[in-house]
Formats: sequence, structure tokens, C-alpha cells
Amino acid sequence: MKKTDISIIIVSYNTRELLDRCLNSVYKGLTDSDLNFEVIVVDNASTDGSVEMLTQKYLQVKLIKNTTNVGFGRANNQGAEMARGKQLLFLNSDIIVLDRAIVKLSEYGKTWPQAVIGGKLFNPDRSPQTSCGPAYSLPNIFVALFLKGDYLNLTRYSPQQIKQVDWVMGACMLMSKEMFLRVGKFDEGIFMYMEEIDFAHRAQKLGAKIYFYPDAHFIHVGAASSHGRANPILNVFRGLIYYYNKHGSSAQKLLLRILLLLKAVSAIILFSLMGKKYDRDIYIKALVLVI
Repeated sequence: MKKTDISIIIVSYNTRELLDRCLNSVYKGLTDSDLNFEVIVVDNASTDGSVEMLTQKYLQVKLIKNTTNVGFGRANNQGAEMARGKQLLFLNSDIIVLDRAIVKLSEYGKTWPQAVIGGKLFNPDRSPQTSCGPAYSLPNIFVALFLKGDYLNLTRYSPQQIKQVDWVMGACMLMSKEMFLRVGKFDEGIFMYMEEIDFAHRAQKLGAKIYFYPDAHFIHVGAASSHGRANPILNVFRGLIYYYNKHGSSAQKLLLRILLLLKAVSAIILFSLMGKKYDRDIYIKALVLVI
């Protein structure tokens, strides 16, 4: 039996239409490719007919059906355990592969078998999406929280050239399976957000490099599985607290909580003055996480 070159792992939760588009683009992008590949979809207990769509339209997909939503990290680990490929490509279900992006990413990955590599992501309007960045140090977190660092390309960016970075977005991550196992898989204690940051941090401690590869293009719809505005904010707060509890010193843990406390309180005051009850209530919940 011919060895599998690459396993494409996609986690889905109630994203039937997007998953359909994603899979269609994956197979289209690999048409006439020399890559021997497999596609593994891990469904996190969707209720929108995703599983039925898969079993009707994509019989070649290897499907893992979870009975509960086990989160991004654990679901990706399940897919990786099943994978037979020498390389692993983790894709979100709201990714659309452009042209031969998977082939290009795989070829570049072969030159760096001990690296994590991310492709260039675009918004649906084809504008570049910031999808990599520097380490989540406390100064960078401050800039992101209070100085709009993400929007000013200070704490997240989309380079034009190949660039060594500290992390790439988990929506599109390539690495060898050997390195994935050596790093120790995704931390299943993180339900959503910060998994890739934690993984990249652990990989770098083992000497691996993280690269942004701009010649492999993908559209990332973004926030498809969040279902509402609350989840991103609350999960980012949870993720940062978990990450610093795991990797930070006592002083760093305290400083992080102070930063998050200031952010939550200032947002509560601002949204209260603006009469935005929904947004205020989100940050009240975030404040509870901090204290």
C-alpha cells in the first residue's frame, strides 16, 4: 500500500455549509496532485446535518463522530491519532483552499520537517487576514488589549515574505506527525483559543521553528463556530489565564490578571455609558473569570 504523504484534519461543529465548501476546495486543490492524501473530519456533535451531508457527499472522508463537543484541541488530537500521513495539516472547517495551496504548503514543509508552518489567510473579500505574530508576552498583551495592537499590525500581522514568527493561526497549520507527537499534541485543557499559541511555545522550547509561508493562499471566513460575540471574548480570557498559569511565573500570572481586570472594568464602564447592555454583560462575565 502506498504511504500517505499528508493527512488533512478538519474539526467541525455546526458548520455544514462551510464544511461542504471547505471539503470541495480541498479535493479541487489536490486534483492532479502527486500527493497521496487522506481527509479526516472530526465532528463535535453537530446538530445541523453535518454528519448526514458527509455520509452522502464525501464517502472518502474518514469521519470521527463525537457525542459531545470536546473542543478544538482534543478533536484535533483525535484526528491526528487516526492519521497515517507523514505530514499533518490542520484546517478549520471555514477554510477555503485556493488553487494548489495545500501542495505548496506541503512542499515547503518538506524543507523544514521540524517546523510548524502556516499559510497566508485572506478574509472573504480577499483582503489579507492577520494570522501570525510575536509571542504573547505581557507587553504584547497590553498593546493588544488597550492600544488596538491587533488592528495596527503590532501583535498580529500578515507578512509579504517568508517570516519566522512565534505562532501561526490554528485555522491552517502544517507540521510533520513526528514533530506533533514529539511536542506532545494540543493541550486538551484549552477548549478554544490559545491552543496554537501554547503548541508553538512548547515546540520552540524543543528547538522547532515557526514559519509563515505567504505563497500558500487560503480564505478564512472566521468565527464560524463561535456562535455569537460572547465566546471569542470569554474564551480568549480563559485561554490567556490558562496559558499563563501553565507557563508564567507567579509575578507574570498576577500582572496578567491585573491587565485583564483593567480591560474588563474599563469595558464595563464604557459599554454602560453607551447603553450597550449586551456587550457590558459579556465583560461582566469576563470579569468573573479574572476574579
